[in-house]
Amino acid sequence: MTLPSEESLPPEARNEALSDFSACCDAIEEAYEFMLAYAAQGLPTEEGSTSGSQIRTYLRKCETALTGLCDAVTSRVRQLNIPATVPYDAFVSVVERDVGSAHAAVALVLAQPSISSQLVDNLNASIHLRAVLTDLFLLDEVLKK
Repeated sequence: MTLPSEESLPPEARNEALSDFSACCDAIEEAYEFMLAYAAQGLPTEEGSTSGSQIRTYLRKCETALTGLCDAVTSRVRQLNIPATVPYDAFVSVVERDVGSAHAAVALVLAQPSISSQLVDNLNASIHLRAVLTDLFLLDEVLKK
């Protein structure tokens, strides 16, 4: 498949691809950072605390970002006009698997009637969520231009 060059894309398409990728990364990282703080509070339930009222919002933002991450990565790669995309396509497949697993874990937590600090601590420790974060750090470095 021949990918369009970055220069042949309209400026708004170039900006959108970078913006979408950055937005997904930011939402996932912000949620993770919030979850670290939430887990440290030792709350038995999300009820009755300021951070408890915010945990579902952060988890939903994370879930939305996970849903759009692979498309955002693919768009960003295409806009860079990389001649040999096979390694990138292979890594996108890895990201898709990691995102699927992390998405399932986040959805499981969101399905609970109440979200305790311990539950969030277990989600933070999940290899699935950590794999996505590591994928993002690697992609961020690779896709810088």
